[in-house]
Amino acid sequence: MISLHHYLTVSALLFALGLAGLLVRRNMLMILLSIELILNAANLSFVAFSSYWGDLSGQAVVFFTMLVAAAEVTVGLSIAVLLYRKKDTTDTRELETLKW
Repeated sequence: MISLHHYLTVSALLFALGLAGLLVRRNMLMILLSIELILNAANLSFVAFSSYWGDLSGQAVVFFTMLVAAAEVTVGLSIAVLLYRKKDTTDTRELETLKW
């Protein structure tokens, strides 16, 4: 049987992978994917604790976190597309200043 410890271990690995991607990657789309990994790690831990305690409040928090993640993706992708049209790159090193 899978215990709470297993879920939290997977959640910690997902969080570490997302954090490493956030700090190492320079491509704007990969940074957005890393943020999604971090949010999914938090969601997994919320659902695991909710199931462990037999309470549905953690799953309600996950629902709102997914709404925020969807809004983050739409805004982030629209900014990435606009910056790509203006600068012809999604590399964050070349987008350090927003002076055009």
